[in-house]
Amino acid sequence: MDRERPIIGQVNALETPRFAGPTTFARIPSITEVPDYDVAVVGIPFDTGVSYRPGARFGPAAIRAGSKLLRPYNPELRVRPFLDQQVVDAGDIAVSPFNIVAALDAVTAGITRLISADRRVLVLGGDHTIALPVLRALHAVHGPIALVHFDAHLDTWDTYFGEPYTHGTPFRRAFEEGLLAPGAFHVGIRNSLYDAQDLVDDQGFGFTIVTSVQVGHEGAAAVGARLREAVGDRPVYVSVDIDVLDPAHAPGTGTPEAGGLTSRELLEILRGLAGTRLVGADIVEVAPAYDHAELTAVAAAAVGYELLSAFTAR
Repeated sequence: MDRERPIIGQVNALETPRFAGPTTFARIPSITEVPDYDVAVVGIPFDTGVSYRPGARFGPAAIRAGSKLLRPYNPELRVRPFLDQQVVDAGDIAVSPFNIVAALDAVTAGITRLISADRRVLVLGGDHTIALPVLRALHAVHGPIALVHFDAHLDTWDTYFGEPYTHGTPFRRAFEEGLLAPGAFHVGIRNSLYDAQDLVDDQGFGFTIVTSVQVGHEGAAAVGARLREAVGDRPVYVSVDIDVLDPAHAPGTGTPEAGGLTSRELLEILRGLAGTRLVGADIVEVAPAYDHAELTAVAAAAVGYELLSAFTAR
């Protein structure tokens, strides 16, 4: 971005109350309002790939609504995510709710238009199926991607009812397509599996699992430091399924699992990734129909804030 041009940040909350004004993420400018940008926030309202409770197609709007209280300065990382870089809201990518393959192709095309070697993207889902086409677009620009995946579930299963593209399969497909750099991580995994073979398969794809129990034992700061060291200076993609959080912190999701991370733990781990070569990220599986008092939407917005802060810190 041309640094001679002034950065346009959020709408001033001292002039326009937070419950008014634009409905963009954190009330940042729309992509049509600025000539250039560093990071684009984009929604993908798609949930045709879910296997249990639907509703994540309404996630982008819910996360944007939950972001209205986000303020310009992050005291934990000592950065200004909306003023130290130009962040814009690119609206939503329109995708078919009836044809998964066509929807994935539309996502790849839409993300490709938004990114470059210097432009990054924060994706608001949508169900986790969308991570695959986003990784396809990023791989075309950056090569193999170091993946850090936060989730209650592995999402490396093969098929559901014979379908290869669902919210439980994106990272198996990503491995098979050669999109991932060696040494990917799952963080927050817990509870029941279909079979012990799931773990064997996952290890064969090169993943390291950090369970929610391990996070409790090691501490969030230690896990964040471990992830930071592991990714090194490779291009990094962070994928956050909001069900990595315990349902007490994020009830509004399609496949809730007891025993998850707290919001504080997740945010602290994400801060450990600040300064890495983050090229993209997503927040998925927010299903507002099951939310209470915007708990999930507010948590997801805070995750977005820390990810944008991590972009800035680089």
